[in-house]
Amino acid sequence: MATLTLSNLQKRFGDVTAVNNIDFTVNDGEFLCILGPSGCGKSTALRMIAGFEDPTAGDILIDDISVVDQPPNKRPTAMVFQKYTLWPHMRVYDNIAFGLRLRGMSKAAIDREVSRVLEMVGLSTYGPRYPAQLSGGEQQRIALARALVLEPKILLLDEPFSSLDALLRVRLREELRRIQRQVRITAIFVTHDQEEALSLADRIAVMSKGNVEQLDKPSVIYANPNSLFVADFIGAMNLINAHPEGAHLVLSVSDGSGAHQLLPAPEGNLGHALTVAIRPEDVALLPPGSAGAWHGTLTQLFDLGHYRKAFADVPGLGSLKLFLPKSLTLSEGEQVSLFPLRYLVYDGDAPPREVSRARPEGVVAFD
Repeated sequence: MATLTLSNLQKRFGDVTAVNNIDFTVNDGEFLCILGPSGCGKSTALRMIAGFEDPTAGDILIDDISVVDQPPNKRPTAMVFQKYTLWPHMRVYDNIAFGLRLRGMSKAAIDREVSRVLEMVGLSTYGPRYPAQLSGGEQQRIALARALVLEPKILLLDEPFSSLDALLRVRLREELRRIQRQVRITAIFVTHDQEEALSLADRIAVMSKGNVEQLDKPSVIYANPNSLFVADFIGAMNLINAHPEGAHLVLSVSDGSGAHQLLPAPEGNLGHALTVAIRPEDVALLPPGSAGAWHGTLTQLFDLGHYRKAFADVPGLGSLKLFLPKSLTLSEGEQVSLFPLRYLVYDGDAPPREVSRARPEGVVAFD
């Protein structure tokens, strides 16, 4: 196990800054996900850690020792790529054993280590097979075994499940988390899939345009995104323009109707141009016509198994996303009354302010 420290790490390609002053530490045995959209710099950061890209500036330290001048094969890291990169002419056994042979290990020791990691990834009998005889998920497990057999201090994973189908991705990330905890290895996992990051990570570093926007536990990032980018990128969110007026926020969209809705304003001074962020699950459903609620019309309903996703057209606000219990009997075109229970107010670059409201009586749907 090991700690990893990125100190003011930068990477520029000509006039383009791909990674801009990344500065954080990954703790011993921690599973960190670097999450962001395509082109945000997350894979470039990972490749610099692995040694495949040279930083323009900054340092990379493993256990407080700089590795920035070391080539990839001298660093105590191993990388699992999006493409499996297995040698097709070699058996599974030989793919895994290759790095151990380069280290001059005895055949008995190699046999023992290959058997150990094959059992770890649940493919103990697959040693004699060739990559072409394996499914995509099996090939990725072998790629993971090939990395783990080298016993690196830090395991690097660059979107390893992105080419697999959805169900297999879920199974493999559960398996990866089990293995990472079993081995207690420090791991850095790059992904653009927020569900993957939320389910895997001890902490998530959310990146945008080369910068780390927020680094924290998944629950904290989801509940309290510190910027509008993070609020919009992590999970579903309703973002609505607003301005203060006395003790209220006036919410509206530019649809020419002149309609608006009100919410209690947070305490303290506020700028004029605000954004209110409301999670779909933080909107309660009241009996139709309830006083103090937003009134709208259900336009779309989707049954997603354990919950229902809905869209409601609210005058002045447009279409709002809602998450509702599957037990409710609702239909498109039905009139609904909505009550936001919790929301965040973003005022420029200032930290967002949270407003939580008491659950009103007569709530039909909550949570």
